[in-house]
Amino acid sequence: MSNTRIAALLAAALTLAACGQTETPADKPAVAQGGSEFGKAGEKSAGFGTDAQPGQFPRTIKHAMGETVIEKRPERVVVLDGGELDNVVALGIKPVGVAYPDGAPTMPGYIGDRAGNPENVGGITSLNLETIAKLQPDLIIGSQLRAEQQYPKLSEIAPTVFAARPGYTWKENFRLNAAALDRSTEAEKLISDYEAHAKRVGETIESKAGKRPTVTMLRFMPGKIRLYAKKSFIGTILIDAGIPQPQASQVDDLAVEVSTEQIAQADADWILIGTYGDQTKTAQAQVLGGPLWQTLTAVKSAHAKPVPDETWFLGLGVLAAEEVLTDLEQTLAP
Repeated sequence: MSNTRIAALLAAALTLAACGQTETPADKPAVAQGGSEFGKAGEKSAGFGTDAQPGQFPRTIKHAMGETVIEKRPERVVVLDGGELDNVVALGIKPVGVAYPDGAPTMPGYIGDRAGNPENVGGITSLNLETIAKLQPDLIIGSQLRAEQQYPKLSEIAPTVFAARPGYTWKENFRLNAAALDRSTEAEKLISDYEAHAKRVGETIESKAGKRPTVTMLRFMPGKIRLYAKKSFIGTILIDAGIPQPQASQVDDLAVEVSTEQIAQADADWILIGTYGDQTKTAQAQVLGGPLWQTLTAVKSAHAKPVPDETWFLGLGVLAAEEVLTDLEQTLAP
């Protein structure tokens, strides 16, 4: 990339930042949630990818924002969310730049030094376009849900490929990222290995516990208490492992939101608990210290356990999914 081109991109990034347009609009939340297009994301995502053969460049990638031509195999990749970070690291790539979730603004412990030492390019809701441009990436990957308004400027910096959303479409997102990176064969092997692992975990839990117990995925967030449902990252993992969720979580949506007075809806054979961000800014202490909590079957059986939010809820990729399966087996069938 020429110095003139870099200067032009930096000027554009600075102009956008000065205008306040790097902020995520109110209808693009930091933590993904359902919406009018939520249920269509799976079908939409299944059509993404490329017809290019392995090693073939230029290649055209169909994605949530249209089509993008990638001239050569990418080497300098910027990732704009946790799922994309997980995906590129799983494929053996160390990104040059990473945007972190607001509630977890550092490298996830489960990834560690496998990602190298990428530059922090801001939060997923407040991208630093100037920093991204300075990194001179040859590919930027993210999602329409997170950064749709920034897409035009990002695509001026480098070829940019967006999934529809993070979450329950994580396998389709992995395949899309792999298509852009010319690593589809590796991605399919990792997905196949994960699915086989999920089946084994379900069978092991049933063998040791005598049944497949119901599991509620309870998450405390600032201003929200959620029971994660079928169309969430963790929901897909439970489905793949054949581990049922209780009736309250059996909905085709990301999650069911409950109040502190409705916490009985979380009851199940097991309640696994995640916390997003600062626990003191959530209702976790109030709920877990309250009288209703003590009446739940899982609590009475000592089957209410915390789990790492960074893998179970924020990981959004195959590496995190593998970690979740291992944790699930160790927790439910020690």
